[in-house]
Amino acid sequence: MSAPVLTTLLVANRGEIACRVMRTAKALGLTTVAVHSATDRDARHSREADIRVDLGGSKAADSYLQIDKLIAAAKASGAQAIHPGYGFLSENAGFARAIENAGLIFLGPPASAIDAMGSKSAAKALMETAGVPLVPGYHGEAQDLDTFRDACERIGYPVLLKATAGGGGKGMKVVEEVGQLAEALASAQREALSSFGDSRMLVEKYLLKPRHVEIQVFADQHGNCLYLNERDCSIQRRHQKVVEEAPAPGLSPELRRAMGEAAVRSAQAIGYVGAGTVEFCWTLVASSSSWR
Repeated sequence: MSAPVLTTLLVANRGEIACRVMRTAKALGLTTVAVHSATDRDARHSREADIRVDLGGSKAADSYLQIDKLIAAAKASGAQAIHPGYGFLSENAGFARAIENAGLIFLGPPASAIDAMGSKSAAKALMETAGVPLVPGYHGEAQDLDTFRDACERIGYPVLLKATAGGGGKGMKVVEEVGQLAEALASAQREALSSFGDSRMLVEKYLLKPRHVEIQVFADQHGNCLYLNERDCSIQRRHQKVVEEAPAPGLSPELRRAMGEAAVRSAQAIGYVGAGTVEFCWTLVASSSSWR
């Protein structure tokens, strides 16, 4: 069965990202559809669209996060595809799956790829199988204190506890020595459960003075994937990026190529489609580059 002809695109987002996506879509000759909450009726992304659909509600939870409303808006406006932008539902496998089930096109990775990367532990297991370098650590199923104590002893202190389902620094604790482990693990598990509804943790070697380097990848539906350039995102506050610098300073051509090839293996291991980012930590150990 041939793919449907794409003439109209709905952007399931707001603000700058919606404007940028619509600007590109218009340059390609597509009709653009904006969705908006009651309070965003006159927002810029609404004004710039060819068609706009009112989702109602004043909060994101009542508008931009309502999957049924977004799909209904796409069908009512004649859109064949939905672009999620970033944030909101862009990493929601249920959203991607609902769009596919509705006979529409999701302009993002397949739901299976989003599922594969939804858990840090599961993602690390996949990357390990694909031969992608990993920070030494433990990402198994057992979650008892003795298991984590043994893992920390094996990889060496200091270590970093992380919520497997989390992000943004929540459920994350640095542990300097074994006497701190029990309290830190219990605290991180409570925070993870409160923030993400999932208390599962993993532990990694805590890297001192690391560099945070991201590689941009693009993949198609035929298994082809390539990496483009990188950006250094090491300047952060509270685990959130503040400055991005491209190209990354001090990155040798050999290390750049090795990271790029590993990024491609990562994307192909999960069947990724579209534009994506693979994040690496790079640190200097004994005057040589070590990266994970």
